[in-house]
Amino acid sequence: MSAAATPLLEPSRAWSLPYRGTVGMACLIIAESSIFTIFFVAYLFYLGKDLSGPTPREILEMPIFYTICLLSSSITVHFAARALHLAQRSIFIGLWLLTFILGGLFIFGTGQEWHRLIYERNFTIATNLFGTTYYSLVGLHATHVVVGLIMLFIVLLFAIAGRVGKEHSGRVETLALYWHFVDCVWVVVFTVVYIVGR
Repeated sequence: MSAAATPLLEPSRAWSLPYRGTVGMACLIIAESSIFTIFFVAYLFYLGKDLSGPTPREILEMPIFYTICLLSSSITVHFAARALHLAQRSIFIGLWLLTFILGGLFIFGTGQEWHRLIYERNFTIATNLFGTTYYSLVGLHATHVVVGLIMLFIVLLFAIAGRVGKEHSGRVETLALYWHFVDCVWVVVFTVVYIVGR
């Protein structure tokens, strides 16, 4: 068989194991998604089955601004991780700080909403079925945001101290993956609670 008739075989790329942090985070996200699914189903199942008020339409206000803040933080954390991968430390720190501020604004908005509902409208977790499912679902999401903010803050401190470099970009991208998950969950929470539920 001539060399001209023999097809050229391209060397195959060596397969390597995926980054274990990404695998671990993916497993965590899958597990957390199942927990959130249970809370979504419970919220929708009990919606409108209260014997007494108030109803979502009567007391809930659309948190548009704080939703924009949280969803924007997904963009900033993406570009922050990309900047670190390109060894642009100052850009990374600036975008990471902006992500932390936007997430903090979202939690501030949640706190404001709860303060208004509890102290002005006397609406608590024990008021009715809606109260129980609302505070459980929104509170579960808020807890995940707070955990994410704590991790963002720790990384920010290390970055300011000069302890975060390009070699840590895999870990930073893993944390960014968690933050994207928190944002995606909020899209579903916002849709279920503030659009479908009203």
